[in-house]
Amino acid sequence: MKTPATNGSAPTGAAARDESTRDRVARSILTNGPSSAAVLAERLELTPAAVRRHLDHLLEEGLVESREERVYGPRGRGRPAKVFVLTDTGRHAFHQAYDDLAATAMRFIAEAGGDDAVAEFARRRVAEVEERYREQLALAPESKKAQALAQALTADGYAASTAEAGHGAQLCQHHCPVAHVAEQFPQLCEAETEVFSRLLGKHVQRLATIAHGDGVCTTHIPGPVVTEPVAPVSDGESARTAR
Repeated sequence: MKTPATNGSAPTGAAARDESTRDRVARSILTNGPSSAAVLAERLELTPAAVRRHLDHLLEEGLVESREERVYGPRGRGRPAKVFVLTDTGRHAFHQAYDDLAATAMRFIAEAGGDDAVAEFARRRVAEVEERYREQLALAPESKKAQALAQALTADGYAASTAEAGHGAQLCQHHCPVAHVAEQFPQLCEAETEVFSRLLGKHVQRLATIAHGDGVCTTHIPGPVVTEPVAPVSDGESARTAR
């Protein structure tokens, strides 16, 4: 994620190092989801002061925003920790830069190893996400696991929600950060659907995907489930990120 140089030229020296470190901070948030300054410092092996300085810069640029950490189980004493997430602008700065690169890499995998290699890559890609989400869903009651999944997806930029549908519910993702690549490689959507089934312990069915031209990625979850509205990440974010 490159912030524009004030004089129109490429940054050099200390400015270039700062930009590179800010890129690492932002990329870590993109990859791992909402993160506190302390967690970022440990993950990137930086001092807390250095991380806070770079977070302040990213906040000023509108590339990240802070919010209270979501708690899925009983809340302990004290104020919830402050975590940082990428804004729409921050996510787009990454996605626009890497969509073409990702598609090129996927085409190489397909040409070198065929469809099986693409499917294996897709499964490995979602393995880390599955492990992280499983920890969050483990704290939610059985009847609210779908809602907890929607909250986890929303925190990662998918603007997700749940709604009643017959004897179950529909999980709706109003934004897909990898839609451009998934349009060419549906194995990404298939691997994600398999993860949803394993996390929820139910056979879910994908009904629509943004990658295939639908307005929303929709997954049917057999009930009963709780479908309370998911609190938005920021005002109007779902409307801004839907595509």
